[in-house]
Amino acid sequence: MATTKTLDDLFLDTLKDIYFAEKQVLKALPKMARAAQSEEGKAGFLQHRDETQGQIERLEQVFEMIGKRPQTKPCEAINGIVAEGEETIEEFGESRAIDTGLVAAGQAVEHYEMARYGALSGWATQLGMPKAAALLNETLQEEMNAEKLLTQIAKSKADKTAATKIAA
Repeated sequence: MATTKTLDDLFLDTLKDIYFAEKQVLKALPKMARAAQSEEGKAGFLQHRDETQGQIERLEQVFEMIGKRPQTKPCEAINGIVAEGEETIEEFGESRAIDTGLVAAGQAVEHYEMARYGALSGWATQLGMPKAAALLNETLQEEMNAEKLLTQIAKSKADKTAATKIAA
């Protein structure tokens, strides 16, 4: 008979998932910065790399709070999102549309991370771990701010630069 899984188990499993995801994102951000054509894009991806390192450190604090060593669990969702970003770089790397494609790839990452951190923060509260919830919520706020910035960029000159008329 299988052991009944609890919210504690789900919390730990999801913590391992987002820890893996953040490490994958940390590896992908320098590639995205190199591929970006605009200085604004390059700087933004490098700044987010530094922020991501801080988010990894916060996750390690949460692992410590629950008495577990930091451990990853492969996450097919983030692997797919990162692979799509790499595909965008391969297909549009020489195009004026690359920055727009990179912004969209970044948005996909942020949405995934927002979903994970929102759930984890809520679960930490339910499990009576207010300090862990606060750390996870801090990262959630950073992810939300990053997504807002990407949305602003997507609506600005990046899209206008990439736009071309299609013959009727």
